[in-house]
Amino acid sequence: MTDELTPFDFDLPHDHIAIEPARPRDSAKLLHVRPGHELQTYTVRDLPSFLREGDLLIANNTEVIRAQLSAKRGEAKIGITLDRILADGSWHALARNSRKLKPDDILHFNDDPVTATIITNEGDGAISLRFSVEGDEFDAFLERVGALALPPYIERPLGPTPQDDNDYRTIFSEKRGAVAAPTAGLHFTPELLEALAQKGIERRTLTLHVGAGTFLPVRSSIAEHKMHAEWGEIDASTADLINQTKARGGRIIAVGTTSLRLLESAAQEDGTVQPWQGETSIFIKPGYRFKAVDLLMTNFHLPRSTLFMLVCAFSGTDTMRNAYHYAISNHLRFYSYGDACLLERRS
Repeated sequence: MTDELTPFDFDLPHDHIAIEPARPRDSAKLLHVRPGHELQTYTVRDLPSFLREGDLLIANNTEVIRAQLSAKRGEAKIGITLDRILADGSWHALARNSRKLKPDDILHFNDDPVTATIITNEGDGAISLRFSVEGDEFDAFLERVGALALPPYIERPLGPTPQDDNDYRTIFSEKRGAVAAPTAGLHFTPELLEALAQKGIERRTLTLHVGAGTFLPVRSSIAEHKMHAEWGEIDASTADLINQTKARGGRIIAVGTTSLRLLESAAQEDGTVQPWQGETSIFIKPGYRFKAVDLLMTNFHLPRSTLFMLVCAFSGTDTMRNAYHYAISNHLRFYSYGDACLLERRS
């Protein structure tokens, strides 16, 4: 590991990794992080007490798909994790045992009638492929033969369970296309949404289809790290409400790093947000000047990850290292099924 990655590294005891969510969801812990102030732990259902009437909460409405597929080319078994759909309807994917795959190879999925044709083999496990069905037929195919692509730290020796099918979906889920769940959204319940509404906090959604690359650490150099691309959309009415909220002094609260990354991708230098439709590969690291987001609710992230670098950029590296040390010392639960923190942006 290079010296530049040292500030973003930390040791996490294995028993701090959550393998199932809190029940009920909003009973998870919430660490409030204000740069320059004492750290305090609450629960997610306390979130409304930190927000003000006229604030605007932005969540990600992507819905996770069954992106894990087992394929065969002849007798060779190929493991595939769908990453993102491309503009022409084909898919980018990560594949295991893919070295010998070549264009026009046909993949079969047990006895299912659906097949896939290899378009490109980019090396290092990255491929593009086109399925023989699309739309509703493709969705039905994934339901038949696919499995959730749970992150590797959620240990499931026998594969994802029916309970995971429920647990790994957020209350905001509407638009299918994510490989991984936008995990900050997993904490929300109907009761919490009602409490936020009662306080006069407005709520809107955007779409960012979280790809398989979200789990990749920075292995060598920050400058050389290639960020994964993800498709997102902010509609005109949401962009207008964001701008109106900011103009009247309200704050923008991003639910999760996915929401924040898309908001910052669509933000102009003056802080206004424009409608967005397309891919973003924004890499937010210390030194970045935030333009759109005032508060961030997010889970606890992996060491050396681009997401830990993002929260360090948002609240300060020393602040976040201290917060993570506090979280570990106080046995907060980490990663996708873990606890959350509410971060205030450093001035």
